[in-house]
Amino acid sequence: MADFEEVSNFAKQNYKKRTEILIQYGTAGFRGRADDLDWIVFRVGILSALYSKCKEGATVGVMITASHNPEQDNGVKIIGPMGEMMESTWENLATQLINASDDGLEIALQQLVSTESVDVSCPARVFFARDTRPSSPLLADILIQALRLLNCTIKDYGILSTPQLHYMVRCQNTEGSYGIATEEGYYQKISQAFCSFVSQKPNRSRYAAHVVVDGANGVGALKARNLIGYLDGHLSIDIYNDGSLGKLNYRCGADFVKVQQTAPDGVPAKAGVRYLSFDGDADRVVYYFLDKENTFHLLDGDRIATLVASYLGQLLTAAGLQLRLGLVQTAYANGASTHYITDVLKVPVSCVNTGVKHLHHKAVDYDIGVYFEANGHGTVVFSSTAAELIRAAASADKHENEEKKEASKKLALLVNIINETVGDAISDMLLVEAILCDRDWDAEDWHRLYIDLPCRQLKVKVKDRTVVKTADAERKTVSPPGMQNAIDSIVRKYLKSRSFVRPSGTEDVVRVYAEADTKANTDQLACDVAQVVYDYAGGIGERPVLPAYHLAERVTQ
Repeated sequence: MADFEEVSNFAKQNYKKRTEILIQYGTAGFRGRADDLDWIVFRVGILSALYSKCKEGATVGVMITASHNPEQDNGVKIIGPMGEMMESTWENLATQLINASDDGLEIALQQLVSTESVDVSCPARVFFARDTRPSSPLLADILIQALRLLNCTIKDYGILSTPQLHYMVRCQNTEGSYGIATEEGYYQKISQAFCSFVSQKPNRSRYAAHVVVDGANGVGALKARNLIGYLDGHLSIDIYNDGSLGKLNYRCGADFVKVQQTAPDGVPAKAGVRYLSFDGDADRVVYYFLDKENTFHLLDGDRIATLVASYLGQLLTAAGLQLRLGLVQTAYANGASTHYITDVLKVPVSCVNTGVKHLHHKAVDYDIGVYFEANGHGTVVFSSTAAELIRAAASADKHENEEKKEASKKLALLVNIINETVGDAISDMLLVEAILCDRDWDAEDWHRLYIDLPCRQLKVKVKDRTVVKTADAERKTVSPPGMQNAIDSIVRKYLKSRSFVRPSGTEDVVRVYAEADTKANTDQLACDVAQVVYDYAGGIGERPVLPAYHLAERVTQ
């Protein structure tokens, strides 16, 4: 039985709440300065045990990480029984529990149990892991204290990437049908499928089985190194920014490369090589390369999505499988990628609000749903019907022709390469490499699929970001009145243009995104829209002007 009085007293004595500022549980869970997280991690531990009890004792996960944030930060988030993100109902409960006062914690726990009809006598099981941040071991110890107060069964995986823990949780709750819930089992599943796939293409003229990985000085570098031993020489991986010298995410990693549109520090530059950058917890990946003139070219999440969707569509046609393939993007996806997918590939595209949980939830509406944010976070999900049809087609004794047989077997192998639970830099790397190998493409071939429109992002400081309300997957504003009309009138001045604004989820700024036919027009469009935001949404400080804009900080989504 759960003794919430004991839990409350323990928290008061050891982990008192230290702020009255509203803290919200988001896609990334809770994040902040590591020194301020002890009481938050304790309460999340209690919540995770109750979450497991609510799921009738199913295993849930707790990951201690702050992903692409600076090394001095940390965070904590809960993983659902199928390796998915916690549902919005429980995200709201997490927000309520964290914001309860010390004296109100016991009542808040009792209300949660009552509201969700949690059987506190039900056993609870929690898997947890951490990234490589110096603060993570202490936070893990605090988590253990919380879980033990509720007599929770615990499995400590030590250091894992975030997607690896998502994978472990799903494996456990599917009783091994998805895979074995060990780190070795993870490597074996994805590597065996990859090796089988690429061995079918022994003769290549353009594809070179070699990549250079920027590990962001994080956990991804460690896990990519572990993977090498399972690849039997089918892919050569050189790893830089492996944590031995540099700081986590400092001038390296997927977020730095995407935002700054430049190669990371610490990685030797050479034309003709495929480079990858992971983020700090290895749930994002972007590619880049240097051409013969040493010009930098980014292959981001949009590029990965179009590569994967085009290839899956090709295989489905060849295999004769009537499955609904779709791609999910956010408003930040480059317009050229959306045009290529819809007009060239003829693949349906859905646009959803920013945040990977929104993409994942929409992707499951398709038989095969491909989703990637431009920042490199994404994966592919298969419905149970699609998975069964693919398996049946791959194992069938008879096929109408050799092409159908070969395509069906390739699809079945790709299902095992992919980590469906969440974006996974390592799994996504193997997926991309398998496709490039089969097409006998190098990075330049991939890049030639379409030409990105110039785009620009910036932020405008405002007194209160909540005055800006959006609709249509954040592509239109509905408040303040008149602001969207003003934006529309500006956008009409430029060719191939679009722009949208959205309030930040973490600070009092409004983020501006702009695209147009030329870089100069894009810069001017972004500045013009920023001025509209400043005028309509209560901007503070100096009103944006073009010269100042060129010096403005580029920001992530």
